[in-house]
Amino acid sequence: MRILVINPNTTQSMTAKIGEAAASVASEATQIVAVNPADGPPSIEGYFDEVFAIPGIIAEMGKAPAADAYVIACFDDTGLDAARCATEAPVIGIGEAAFHMASLVAGKFSVVTTLARSVPAIEHNLAKYGLASRCAKVRSSDVAVLELERPGSNARHRISQEIARAINEDHAEAIVLGCAGMADLAHSLSEEHGVPVLDGVVCAVTLAESLFKVGLKTSKIGGYAAPRGKRFAGMFAPLSPTQAEIV
Repeated sequence: MRILVINPNTTQSMTAKIGEAAASVASEATQIVAVNPADGPPSIEGYFDEVFAIPGIIAEMGKAPAADAYVIACFDDTGLDAARCATEAPVIGIGEAAFHMASLVAGKFSVVTTLARSVPAIEHNLAKYGLASRCAKVRSSDVAVLELERPGSNARHRISQEIARAINEDHAEAIVLGCAGMADLAHSLSEEHGVPVLDGVVCAVTLAESLFKVGLKTSKIGGYAAPRGKRFAGMFAPLSPTQAEIV
């Protein structure tokens, strides 16, 4: 099996971290390929950044039409619905994957994300997925995404403090880390706090393997139907959909 893991931002150090996390749980027979677009924002922090990341996601999928599954490694599940239109293969968002897995191991979970501006998008997704009632609270650690890539940053300490508050104040039984850049922190934070701490990257890879194993693909009836062939104008012309280009 081959899984294309797409980091929708352009920060290569984060892509490498995401790829390592994905490979750490993948089966021996699964090939993990982690990529990021050449164009777009260096981090995705809110609705505005998301818009400029989505064309890069679709472009990276188009470069790897033979992938058996795709993982969108942004916790906001940036471009997830559009990506599912572009392929019959399973497409897993790390936010949705983590929410579902957390609901299997805890009655209530809290999300600890980066900046406060990311909280509304996560809350909207929880409602969309029908899992808002399982989430005690979405919390901001006031950590910018790129702080997670800076050596010597106290980002982990601040995230840990917010986890402690979630356990004590929200009565959360599990914690979901709300950023792909936190992928390398889940294990140590789980040991530190004594509760399941979930990283969406490993959750998404595990679910992608499961869907592939049982032969499930993305439905092409309704909202995830392949886009109708048409010619886009200007800078998006290379992404114009035709049936031959649907991967």
